[in-house]
Amino acid sequence: MKLANLLRPALLGSVLLCGPSHAIAGSTDYVLEPVNVAVKNGAGSELAVRLIHKPSGKPVTGAVLFRTRLDMSPDSMAEMTAKHVAMPTSEPGVYRFKADLTMAGGWAFKIMAKVPGESETVQGTVVFQAK
Repeated sequence: MKLANLLRPALLGSVLLCGPSHAIAGSTDYVLEPVNVAVKNGAGSELAVRLIHKPSGKPVTGAVLFRTRLDMSPDSMAEMTAKHVAMPTSEPGVYRFKADLTMAGGWAFKIMAKVPGESETVQGTVVFQAK
């Protein structure tokens, strides 16, 4: 085996290590949080979540939220779900929904989101308290 063949992998590794460093964002660089934890119990309750880029602290606009599920898993009743629909919003990084919360207690809003420029899907659970 030639010496050049043995050195090639080492040379490639050193080039990769010494090349320009880029901070690669990941889905863990984002967080979903409630705008208000306390919400109204009953039909037409308004829920709002804020999507934040953790390293910068800035709100994320233009995300596509999908596979949303609203259930009472915080109160050990995951089978109890509520219908919800997206609503328009004007506040950057805030995503609003209208839901029919059928009973008071803890509601978990489970969300998947595609963030512009991010290859990974962001996932989060936001807990609201219906009163």
